[in-house]
Amino acid sequence: MSENISAREVALEALERFRKDKAWSGPLIDSLNRKYSLEKREAALAARLFLGVLQNSNYCDYCIGVYCSRKIDSLQPKLLNILRLGAYQLLFLDKIPASAAVNESVTLCRSNGFSRAAGLVNAVLRRLAENRDHLPEIPGKGTAAYLATRYSHPEWIVNRLLAEREYSFVEGFLAANNEPCGFCVHVNTLKISAADFRRALVRTGVSFDDVPNLPDSFMIHGGAVTDLPGYAEGLFYVQDAAARIAVLAAAPEKGMRVLDACAAPGGKTLAAAFSMEDQGSIRSCDIHAKKLSLVHDNVQRMGIGCVETEARDAREDRAEYREAYDLVIADVPCSGLGVIRKRPEIRYKSEKEIAGLPEIQLAILNNLAGFVKPGGVLLYSTCTILNAENCGLIERFLADHMDFVPEDFEVGALHSTKGAYAFWPQIDGTDGFFAAKLRKKLKEQ
Repeated sequence: MSENISAREVALEALERFRKDKAWSGPLIDSLNRKYSLEKREAALAARLFLGVLQNSNYCDYCIGVYCSRKIDSLQPKLLNILRLGAYQLLFLDKIPASAAVNESVTLCRSNGFSRAAGLVNAVLRRLAENRDHLPEIPGKGTAAYLATRYSHPEWIVNRLLAEREYSFVEGFLAANNEPCGFCVHVNTLKISAADFRRALVRTGVSFDDVPNLPDSFMIHGGAVTDLPGYAEGLFYVQDAAARIAVLAAAPEKGMRVLDACAAPGGKTLAAAFSMEDQGSIRSCDIHAKKLSLVHDNVQRMGIGCVETEARDAREDRAEYREAYDLVIADVPCSGLGVIRKRPEIRYKSEKEIAGLPEIQLAILNNLAGFVKPGGVLLYSTCTILNAENCGLIERFLADHMDFVPEDFEVGALHSTKGAYAFWPQIDGTDGFFAAKLRKKLKEQ
């Protein structure tokens, strides 16, 4: 283990690891902070720097390019990451003195074999520091290219969204993706009341807010999940508010037989179990057997007894499942573009990577439709914001399944339209998310 390693060095190593391996950002920075045993404040800074550069790389590159004598794409990738770290501190972290941001970047430059480029790094960042309050306007305001640069999203994502939404709406979504967000916890009402859990949060001094439409839930600002009161005892679990609302929309009840077809890590399984008061049965499935251990661990920690797990592909037919379930939950594999604010690395996906997803989603939905009892519910959900995976997909499904009809739902003050609701971070304060409730007609209908 290296001694006296700084938060900036850890952030740089994380950026390099991400550039080479495209690993998930959260586990990557957490593993490096553990590796170097950073104290809490330094670990928080390392994470902020790493995630901040991932979130704002296009904009940092634009600002660097304004003052750099060399073209951005001619710089060695690691040297560019050093410049990005410096630029991010100057542009977004007011509490870090400009001199520290510049000097530490020059030090990083020299310690990583770029001594000959130290002068360039020093000059670029000093010019940026001098002009950060009156930077040149990004060209092309009102275009997709402007939004892609200003909010550091690939232009293909911006163009897809602009084809479906107004410019100001898209800009609001992109801006929200770069804002810090907390994490939502839901009280295990099988073990403790929401009021008692709130009192426990107050005693620990953690910063939190109530969650609209979810009286048993709290939005936590800062800190680690495992440090919250009652983690080991299973007094709560973590899940975005939109996903919890989707399950409530499906209205699981005591005694129901439920299939959660794409379950890992198990948030919707837990939400259903709480609504059912742990009475009934839930079959929690996932195509990846290893991921089912997460479901099992969460169920055990919550003290839930009505859940059994099974490794299976949601596209696989099973005769014994035919019309066997009151509720089938289909939280299908998707592009994940709704969770960019929490997982900034998702913005680096290519359009080609997600091109085949709607066909997979439709195949899953077509298969699962057969498992729903007459009169039962099929809940479809994604954590994305593209029409082809959401409303467009449901329209395709309903065109071929006349035995299903959309059913409107209400959760608190939230009301669906034509049985569906699209969540947006800049409007709902949640992940970008989509939920559709489909009711299977009774035989006589």
